[in-house]
Amino acid sequence: MPEEANSDGKPEITCLIVDDHEVVREGLRLSLSRAAHIRVIGEAADGASAVALAERRKPDVVIMDVRMPGMDGLEATKQLTEKVPGTAVLIFTAFSERSLLGRGLESGAKGYILKETPHETLIRAIEKVVAGDTFVDPGLMAEFVSGKAQAEILTPREREILQLLADGMSNVEVAAKLFISQETVKSHVRHILAKLEADTRTEAVASALREAMID
Repeated sequence: MPEEANSDGKPEITCLIVDDHEVVREGLRLSLSRAAHIRVIGEAADGASAVALAERRKPDVVIMDVRMPGMDGLEATKQLTEKVPGTAVLIFTAFSERSLLGRGLESGAKGYILKETPHETLIRAIEKVVAGDTFVDPGLMAEFVSGKAQAEILTPREREILQLLADGMSNVEVAAKLFISQETVKSHVRHILAKLEADTRTEAVASALREAMID
């Protein structure tokens, strides 16, 4: 997590850019340079290099392309999640690759952002995932709640917890039933609310029932 406050009062966020196209990396670097509290500390052109660099420099966030030669972004994300657990991964994807979102959810990525997204949305996404939240680009939300992606927006554990909440259980009861801590339940609930763009548990349950994610 970032610690030192920048001149604009926000904690500094260190960032690693991963994309096999130099022009994309340059565009990202220029965009991020407009945010005083974000510092790019490295770039990589493939997944294997990204993992090695992240292990050495331990950035707060990695902006990860999906399709790259050799190790792709999703495999790199899986390895990063295991080797550098303190680093959040933000998948940086083209709209045409939205079919890969299901695999992205399983890779451990904390967020998904479109390459054509506005600068302000990119910065908000970075801040969200570094804070431990989940972020999905507004342009991808429809894809998350339709077709195959609908069932995959929540992990099996998140669907299980949401089902128990829908059955009227409290956090304490859910924790006892699943043999996990109340803090773990709260963490799952936070992720569920973020993924479903819900403000309350009731709203999340209603949305999940409507979209047939739970019974």
